[in-house]
Amino acid sequence: MDNKLDFARRLREAMEAAGLDPRPSVLLNLFNSRYWGRSVTFQAVSRWLKGEAIPAQDKLVVLAELLRVEPSVLRFGVQSQARLQARERRWEEGVGYTERETFEAFLNLPPPQRKLVGDIIRAFAALSGKSGGEHGKR
Repeated sequence: MDNKLDFARRLREAMEAAGLDPRPSVLLNLFNSRYWGRSVTFQAVSRWLKGEAIPAQDKLVVLAELLRVEPSVLRFGVQSQARLQARERRWEEGVGYTERETFEAFLNLPPPQRKLVGDIIRAFAALSGKSGGEHGKR
């Protein structure tokens, strides 16, 4: 999967959903009227729409605001936002007082001890067949 091409598709779709013609000149004028930094060129906007480049984060945020979409959705797609929300729900729903107290104590440890405790937890998780979510072993 090509991230640049996927971004370009999402950008064009967001422009169309906002009632804009997905052409570089349209986006260029709109973007430069709202962006406080150095103006972008026609070539830069054209590269975004063709899937040859992805804008820097500050520009991505402005694009998302202009097109009324979340920056993460514009950059990574709806699936990434759904995964993030599911992960946040897991923390909200699945973590009780005891776990929160344990995490707080862990965060108060000095870095070498935090590393050791983390290694132990990952070892136990590996033994139980649970690699620790998306991150796996470090």
